[in-house]
Parts: sequence; structure tokens; C-alpha cells
Amino acid sequence: MTTLRPSAPAAEAILGRYFPVLDHGFVALVDYMGTDACIERAARVSYGYGTRSTSQTRGLLRYLRRHLHTTPSEMVEFKFHCCMPIFVARQWIRHRTANVNEYSGRYSLIPMLFYTPDQEQLQKQSQSNHQGRSGQSLSNSIYGEATARWEKGRNDARSNYEWLTEQDVARELARIDLPLSTYTQWYWKIDLHNLLHFLKLRVDAHAQWEIQKFGEIMAGMVRCVAPLSYEAWIDYDVCGARMSRMELSAFRELLEVDDIGNIRARAGASLNRQQLLDLGHSSREIEELVHKLQPAEVPSYETKVEDSLSAEVFEQRCAAAVPSGKP
Repeated sequence: MTTLRPSAPAAEAILGRYFPVLDHGFVALVDYMGTDACIERAARVSYGYGTRSTSQTRGLLRYLRRHLHTTPSEMVEFKFHCCMPIFVARQWIRHRTANVNEYSGRYSLIPMLFYTPDQEQLQKQSQSNHQGRSGQSLSNSIYGEATARWEKGRNDARSNYEWLTEQDVARELARIDLPLSTYTQWYWKIDLHNLLHFLKLRVDAHAQWEIQKFGEIMAGMVRCVAPLSYEAWIDYDVCGARMSRMELSAFRELLEVDDIGNIRARAGASLNRQQLLDLGHSSREIEELVHKLQPAEVPSYETKVEDSLSAEVFEQRCAAAVPSGKP
């Protein structure tokens, strides 16, 4: 059946396909509304539709993102079906700008699926980032002991849950001792503006590794639906950086600009740490400025249909993990 609504061929190719994340999780784009062209139409509502070239649309979308004109991008929406460990879901739900309907453990029996990190991800606590990992993996023996302890705790939790449900204990009570590694699911609907804000934070290297994996898949889905908006987001948000008043003052000390836009380095100009402190930077701000100026690899998030599975594959996996309990 031919649709009259705006659509993106790349998005249509992945629509309803399920992309594995972690050991038991997934992300699927189950629906979307709008494309890059819809953002332009919303921005130019007083001018009507007209006929625009791709380059003109690209220029406008980049202008909107550069100058933080965000309401036109709220006209595009995404609906996802996601499955993730509960501890990831609790980080995710802090973004309160979406419509969410989560799997109900009060109504349905919970599949006994638990997340186990790979050995590479079992790392020491970072000494500089109190909410992150150090990047240094632990030994084989510690990983073996950790997984054994996790498995013992999960087996006990699974056994208790199954026993309680078999005794017809209310499911809302039977679930209360399940660990944070248990997988949950939800449908999550959000507009493009808020999705890009979510993804900027969650694909960042400082985000927890597990939620980064979900963010990377979803960023690839944005690229399928709205590639020009995705490109501007990469350039201005992911690989761009905000500049403070003091940082701009530092660059004015180093550079000069003439009336026609020529920029050149000031002869013999340099700034040492003390001068940056005198301009008002704190030590932490100086570290962050140095980090901003380091070369960075431009990410290319891509969601390929050949990496996906059908919905039935995950339905069968979840169904096989549901305890018998009482019907």
C-alpha cells in the first residue's frame, strides 16, 4: 500500500527490525513520523511548502542547530521498542522528555534474563571519575569469581521468584528481590530534539558503557530517518564544543580578525597556564579547554539491516525464559 506521508527509504528498510545489544537486549525502530523535510516545513510554515533543493534544506537545518532553534525538530518523532537491564533503564528514564510504557512485572511473569558483562568490561573503579571505570580490566581469576557470585545470586533470585509465583503469591510481590541485572522492556516515544539531547549524553565516552551501546544503535536509526539533522548533530553537538567567555578571551589573545573575515595568529602570541588563570579559568576549566582542542575521531554511527533479527527471534527467547508459575 502506498503511503502519502513523508518517509525515508533508509528508515523503511530497518523499520520493525530488531538490533541486538549486550547479551539479551535489543532496540527496534517500530515507527517514526517525519523526515528532514518536515523540519524545514515546520521552520518555514509562514512561507508554505515550495520546492527546495537538498543543499538549501541542509543549510537551514544546520542554521537551526547552530543557533539552538529546536522547536522545528520537535515535529519529527521516533517510537522504539527496547530491552535493557534494569540498571540501564534507570539511567535512561532520567530523561523525562519521552512517552514510556514499560513491561509490567505486576501483570506478567518476568523473563529470567540477566546481564553479564564481558571480561573486558569488568574494570577497576576510576580514581578520577567517581562514577566510572578506570579502563583497566581485572584478572581472569577475579572475573571468574565475579561471574560465579553473580550466577549464584541470580539462581537464588530465580528460584525464589519461581517458587513464589508457583504458590500464587501476587506477582507485584514475587518480583521484589530480582537483581538490577534483570532485563526489562519498554516502548519509548520521543521527538527528534529531545532524542538528540539524550543521545549526545549517552554516546559520550563518559556515559556508562552499556548505555553507550544502546545510544550508538539509536544514533544510526536517526541517521536513517533524518540524515541531514544527524550530520548537523555530529558536527555541532557530538564533535563540537561550547565556548565560555574566558575561552573566547583566550583565543582573542592569540588571534586577530579583520573586517572581511580573515583570521591570523598574532605575532609571537602565546598563553601559559598562569595567563589562563588570570583570564578567569579554574584549573579544571583549563584541563577541559586542553581536552576540547585535542584532535577527535568523528564517529559514524550506522545501523545496517543485515545486523538485525526478526521480532520473533526475541519473542521466542523471552518466552523460553519465562518461569512456569501460575497462569
